[in-house]
Amino acid sequence: MPQQAWSSKRERQYQHIKQGLTKRGSSEDKAEEIAARTVNKERARSGEAEQRSATSTKDISSSRRGGLRSHSGPGGRTKAQLYEDAKRKNIEGRSTMTKAELEKAVGRR
Repeated sequence: MPQQAWSSKRERQYQHIKQGLTKRGSSEDKAEEIAARTVNKERARSGEAEQRSATSTKDISSSRRGGLRSHSGPGGRTKAQLYEDAKRKNIEGRSTMTKAELEKAVGRR
């Protein structure tokens, strides 16, 4: 099944996101991937896409999330990142730990 082309609005959105990411130091490939994923998620949220996941429709929009995070400074590592660090360090009990517990466990080794 051929993929439909994005609307001109979505193409402008893609270019804007890609340009912003490359200005902040992302590689061209990474910027293209992130921009495409963002645009596709917005298409799913607004009903423009044929397929959509539950997280695409129930999560807050990418633009809103970016606006909320833009002035809050670095938030530290995510629970998933901490879990991966714990996994690399072979920390036992990591699957039942909270984010705070993972931070303590990863930080002390």
